[in-house]
Amino acid sequence: MTELDEAWEIALAQATRRAHTGGRADLARYLDLRRRNDLLRRAATDWLVDGLFTMAADANRHGAAIQIERHEDHRFTRGAATMVGTQLTLRRGVRALTVESGWPRRPGDGIVRGNALACANIKHLGRTRNNAELILVSSARGAPQWFVLDDDARLLLTGIELRRHFSLLVEP
Repeated sequence: MTELDEAWEIALAQATRRAHTGGRADLARYLDLRRRNDLLRRAATDWLVDGLFTMAADANRHGAAIQIERHEDHRFTRGAATMVGTQLTLRRGVRALTVESGWPRRPGDGIVRGNALACANIKHLGRTRNNAELILVSSARGAPQWFVLDDDARLLLTGIELRRHFSLLVEP
């Protein structure tokens, strides 16, 4: 969690307490929902980014020589909205695999379309047909799930699919 995320958590908690003491139960419920959704977003983003990071670290222990770059507070667009989150870039020779994941943080950033909590992109340098746009959707079971947007369909992103993206970086 970045310092900005920690400050945001504290600000939300203080605002929720003020809403409760001020008799604004509706505002307190909204702020609590926002806090819970932010936790889901962070956990799902960590799964996505850390999964690829772990694959690269394991491959490097076996001599893959993958360069790993990670940036927090990365900004990218999805439609007219601006997402703020994490970017991980894995480089091996002339190939690169980038995953960026985030959600709008300020009112001016816009909204996530499609009843989603967050957005992500998986990009393959020079192999754009393998790129994937993702959305994070909260499920009835409570655990959020990443879905790949594919011609108006939503396909569940699994660990196997994530490994397939990674294998495109390391295959000869």
